Amino acid sequence: MRYLELSIDRPAEDRHPMHQFVVDHDEYTVARQLYHHQYAPRDHALLFHVDGPVGPYRETIQAVPSVIDFEIAPCPDDSFYIYVRDEVTESGRGLIDAFSRPGLLRARPLEYRTDGTVWVAVIGPAEAIQSAADAVGETTQTEVRTVGEFPSSSIDSRVGLTERQLEAVTAAVDCGYYEVPRAAGLDAVADRLECSTGTVGELLRRAEQTVMADLVTGGPF
Repeated sequence: MRYLELSIDRPAEDRHPMHQFVVDHDEYTVARQLYHHQYAPRDHALLFHVDGPVGPYRETIQAVPSVIDFEIAPCPDDSFYIYVRDEVTESGRGLIDAFSRPGLLRARPLEYRTDGTVWVAVIGPAEAIQSAADAVGETTQTEVRTVGEFPSSSIDSRVGLTERQLEAVTAAVDCGYYEVPRAAGLDAVADRLECSTGTVGELLRRAEQTVMADLVTGGPF
C-alpha cells in the first residue's frame, strides 16, 4: 500500500473561480475540500472549510456561473464551512477522474492554496497511485511532495497547516514559547515574525487546533 502527496499547479485560466478568488485576496489562507460526491455526469456536491471572512466570499460565489446552489455556516473564528452544488467543468473533470480510480482513497482534504496549487494526498495500490500521478501529469504541472509506503512518518500534522501557521509554530518553538516553564511570550514570537501579538496568537491557536484534531482523529495509527 502506497502513499502519494502531490502539489498540482494549474494555470489561472483552469482554476475554479473561487480558488482564484482565494489566490487573489490576502485575507484568505486556504480552502480545504472535506467531502465530494458526483451525483450526475455534470453535477457534484462539495463541502469546504475556508479560512477567511464570509462576506467577500459570499458576494463573489453568487456570481460564479457554474455554481447551482450554496449554503454557508460561519465558524466562531474568521472561517466558515460552505456546501456547494456545482457544475463539473472540463478542467475539473480531469482532476476528479484521476483520483477516482479503483483502489484509491483520499488520505486528507484537498487543499486549494494561496499560491495557486492544489495539494492532494491519496493511499492505494502502487499501480493505482502511479496511474493517477501519470494522468494528472499529462495535463498539469505537478510536484511529488511525498511518496512511500503507508504508514509513513511523512504523513503528519504539518500537512494540515498553512505555510504561515507553520512559520508561526516554528518561530514559537525557536523562541522557547512551548518550553516548560515558558521561556518567551507571544511578544517575542511577534517580534520574530514582525506582526502583532494578536495575529501570532490566532495563528498558533489555529495551528494547535489542526494538530490536536489530527492527533485524535487522523494520521496513520
